[in-house]
Amino acid sequence: MHLSLFLTYFFVSLLFFLLLKSIYSFIWVPYRLQAQFIRQGLRGPPRRLINGNAGDARELIAKAQADPLPLGHDIVRRVIPQYYHWSKIYGKTFIYWFGTTPRLAIGESELIKEVLMNSGGAFEKLTMNPLSRQLLGNGVVNLKGEKWAQHRKIANSVLNMERVKGWVPWIVDSCEKMLERWEREGEKAREFELEVFGELQNLTSDVISKAAFGSSYEEGKLVFQLQGQQTYLVSQALRTLYIPGFRFLPTKKNIMRWKLDTKIRDSLRKLIQKNGEVSRNSGNLLDVMILANKNEAEGERIGNDEMIDECKTFHFAGKETSANLLTWTLLLLAMHPEWQRKAREEVLSVCGPLEPPSIESLNHLKTVGMILNETLRLYPPAVMLMRETCKDVKLGNFDVPAGTQIYLPMIAVHHDPDLWGEDAGEFNPLRFSDARKNLGAFFPFGLGPRACAGPNLSLVESKIALSMILRRFSFSVSPAYAHAPMFVITLYPQYGVHVLFQKI
Repeated sequence: MHLSLFLTYFFVSLLFFLLLKSIYSFIWVPYRLQAQFIRQGLRGPPRRLINGNAGDARELIAKAQADPLPLGHDIVRRVIPQYYHWSKIYGKTFIYWFGTTPRLAIGESELIKEVLMNSGGAFEKLTMNPLSRQLLGNGVVNLKGEKWAQHRKIANSVLNMERVKGWVPWIVDSCEKMLERWEREGEKAREFELEVFGELQNLTSDVISKAAFGSSYEEGKLVFQLQGQQTYLVSQALRTLYIPGFRFLPTKKNIMRWKLDTKIRDSLRKLIQKNGEVSRNSGNLLDVMILANKNEAEGERIGNDEMIDECKTFHFAGKETSANLLTWTLLLLAMHPEWQRKAREEVLSVCGPLEPPSIESLNHLKTVGMILNETLRLYPPAVMLMRETCKDVKLGNFDVPAGTQIYLPMIAVHHDPDLWGEDAGEFNPLRFSDARKNLGAFFPFGLGPRACAGPNLSLVESKIALSMILRRFSFSVSPAYAHAPMFVITLYPQYGVHVLFQKI
């Protein structure tokens, strides 16, 4: 009898404790934080009890992606519709909620610069949902503290301009093979159509395979295919509240995630073993990591799992950034033939009709450089950045409590008429004829300590590929093209990009 009373008392007490904890977590803490934000003039969409505004955001995204857009560059409303709609109501800077966690959306360039340029550790990289970490693992993008510093040092040494200069022959060779295939298509018909996003992903995959392992796309093809499948699963996870322990449940999607992760890690492990048994000091990522390990103390070396995670990051980020930039650049030049003509004339003048582009000639491609910058403004590969406050901080005139997530809508800032003029939604490379002084208005590769390490490779690769394409082909938008940019980790064309080519 005493045991029965004790158990009854225990379970009633446990239920009462869980009820109090739920009230505290789901009602009191968000209410207190919301009141703090409101006192500072920060408002946003009404918070729902459990999900916050996560469900509202998913509905807006699904609705925006249901139909293509007219052919033009007013794409913010489709790519990040939640920010587009809420900013119209609450202003460029507002609060919304991801579950019980507040997200401070910041669309003002000076505040963005303050967040990204901070070197005091106030704004940390956002801790990712465990389901979404599988894509990049514990590579440099997700690391923090001393581990991040160690891996970032390696990334900087791999991707510095001197190293990238040595990869120019690899890039030219990969482009040449792609264009030879295109020319064979041109022999069959005067005009032929290509879906260029897939073509350019294959190109950048080949380049990044050589830069990572000294191998080819064919050898690393399985990794890229598997990462492509993983990308959509990760994108879905990022939009959904994570329930602790959920990743261990054998749901259909979790089983898919486990299988993909195992296959990717096994494939990378084989590539590492094949290409990295003996360091050749060839300058690829694997050799740099091996050499870095030899120079480090025993406790500071990079383990095999860390190498695999860094290779995952390098493969995905290196392929996606360049492929996206080149894809949207080709579309923009297909839509604006006058700029296509100007770019071609510059390439022929600087590089000549036959000689492969060199690192020296690339520096003189001013018009091509402006075109690439304008593409990065209108269609940046990363459409937003996330940070979180690790302590109470002062940001501009706002007091932001610890644990607040910071949402930086890069693509909305890049399209902001207050920063870029009334023609902000138009393609005008001349706006980059002079150096821009407002760092918070244009940051396609990020800013500050955690800026992307790879712009050297991406821009060199893009200039080479674009130059070689322009010398051989003229191109226009295919009638089959549906204009549907969407956010899937990076800025994807939902239905591909279909372009008509003619051999010159």
